[in-house]
Amino acid sequence: MTKIVVWAAGLLGVAIALGAAAYWYSLSLPGKSFTGPLAPPTRAEEDLAQRLQRHVTAIASVPHNVSHPEELEKSAAYIERELKALGYTPQPQAYETDGVPTRNIEVVLAPAGAGADSESIVVGAHYDSAGVAPGANDNGTGVAAVLELARMLKDVPLKNKTLRLVLFVNEEPPYDRTPFMGSVRYANMLKEHKVRVAGMMSLETLGCFSDEPGSQKYPAPFGLIFPSKANFIAFVALTGARSFLHDVVASFRKHTDFPTIGGTAPDLVDGIGWSDHWSFSQAGYPAIMVTDTALFRYRHYHKATDTPDKVDFKKLARITLGLEPTVRDLLQ
Repeated sequence: MTKIVVWAAGLLGVAIALGAAAYWYSLSLPGKSFTGPLAPPTRAEEDLAQRLQRHVTAIASVPHNVSHPEELEKSAAYIERELKALGYTPQPQAYETDGVPTRNIEVVLAPAGAGADSESIVVGAHYDSAGVAPGANDNGTGVAAVLELARMLKDVPLKNKTLRLVLFVNEEPPYDRTPFMGSVRYANMLKEHKVRVAGMMSLETLGCFSDEPGSQKYPAPFGLIFPSKANFIAFVALTGARSFLHDVVASFRKHTDFPTIGGTAPDLVDGIGWSDHWSFSQAGYPAIMVTDTALFRYRHYHKATDTPDKVDFKKLARITLGLEPTVRDLLQ
């Protein structure tokens, strides 16, 4: 009996140790999340909120996808005009999807004399909407943030790393995780050309927040760990991107007074791989998603009611302003 007790105690100890190790690997993050009431928006945040609202309204007031090709083209053309107005020369990655012309849109900031061995940081967001949804939050907010990052990072000093800002098409069903998914095409193109990617950030559904208890849901078992108020932004990594995730979170928390959670988990967990970072992970690149958690808090997810009036543009502005110095840190 004594041997059985010792054996059982040993197994329990191993199980506890493994659980603690898994918790540490998955959920430990550098720095501390901001807590307490948010400060009122600054003048810079107010101004940025207005620009973000203009972008989302122009891109995502009506459904725009392969089933609505004219509206999809209008959204793509708006993105290209805005980038050109900033002095960029946007490059399309064009291909047909079920007979409809579609394209990714890319701008590249490279250091002088950058060679083929220059590492890249990729920041992207998909600009198509799902079905009959206008896609204001999913994902007009991500696209608007990328456009404003393009404005704020125009003068970023570059030494050894290249910045690639990309707007992807065809992230939504029925093209997600197929060869027609824009980020699959783009990530595979980088891999084919042997481009080294230090990390990729997918900006995905960033504009819904609530301080109401119970407003936030999670895939099991994370509801036992994380807060029930939907007042934070999440940084999520697929396995293989933990180190990059920590770099991003450490920088964002240093620069930004906004609640954050995050962690690393395998794709089998619902929602962990539901964006363009999945495509880069499949290509062997470290990639993360920055998100308000979409369907786990946003009741208009993939619905006709996902319209610009549902977006909290002031909080989106604070997040976007926090991402700007984070990207600068990543490029050092």
